[in-house]
Amino acid sequence: MLRPALLLATLCCAQFLAAQSAPRPAATQANVAYGENERQVLDFWRAESQRPAPLVVYFHGGGFRRGDKSNIGAGLLSRLLAAGVSVAAVNYRLVPAHPLPAAHQDACRALQFLRSKAKEWNLDATRIGVTGSSAGAQLSLYLALHDDMALPASPDPVLRQSTRAAAVAAESGQTSMDMDWWAANIPGYRMPPRSREEIYGSASDAEIRAIAGDISALALVTKDDPPLFMSYQMGPADAPPQEPQQAMQWMMHHVRFGLALQQRMEALNLECHLVYPGAAHPGEAARYADSAAFLSYADSAAFLIDKLARRR
Repeated sequence: MLRPALLLATLCCAQFLAAQSAPRPAATQANVAYGENERQVLDFWRAESQRPAPLVVYFHGGGFRRGDKSNIGAGLLSRLLAAGVSVAAVNYRLVPAHPLPAAHQDACRALQFLRSKAKEWNLDATRIGVTGSSAGAQLSLYLALHDDMALPASPDPVLRQSTRAAAVAAESGQTSMDMDWWAANIPGYRMPPRSREEIYGSASDAEIRAIAGDISALALVTKDDPPLFMSYQMGPADAPPQEPQQAMQWMMHHVRFGLALQQRMEALNLECHLVYPGAAHPGEAARYADSAAFLSYADSAAFLIDKLARRR
């Protein structure tokens, strides 16, 4: 007989394969504007639910200079909807036309806009998770770990909404934008992958340091932060690819970003799950009250469904 944890993991895998082969469902509402810029739009899929449903907000990757909300995986989308979780996929402003932190400001605005639609769209504003890969993972971590940026006295009702999330699933995310930290911690890193002007525009050195500190997950962790799931595609000791472009992508998405954040979260006794090839977690399940659930987190969808749809 399969052990419960192995059985759950097997079921998750079967659900994943079935969802991957399913056609992408049509959005309930497409290209809904949450701001005035043409990039400030989102798609929304409403889950079938008699009660207010949890919501997962997806942010695409692309290094902050490209990408689109249509990049959301059909498998992730189908599995969330089948579990009764509504979904939104968000576009945001891109560099170099809109230097950082424009993307992070848009992520806040999009989440606040969605919260403002809770009654109209049958959403539970207390059960909102965020997810994405690469730059999208960075935006998700920013929302989950940053202090609440709501402005209760704002004349804009959207800005009065909370920017916090109840759970975050981040894939191949950069947990620091401090290039000195990269040089000290990321194997093979020598110089920034892009010019500072492309990312930060005409900001001064002092302004860049302030922006990087405000958007870096490693600088934001506090004891009230929500559960976190991270995944990466390499182990900490794996050798980099030989092809230069592949090696750069490997460095920009290195598991050591996740290991550093996991260390800081666990120092505060926060729930943090890190998955990468060859990962071993002796005794890790014992740190959490629900060890069977921990062992069943095969991927982001399994984690988000458990945290948002199965927990009350």
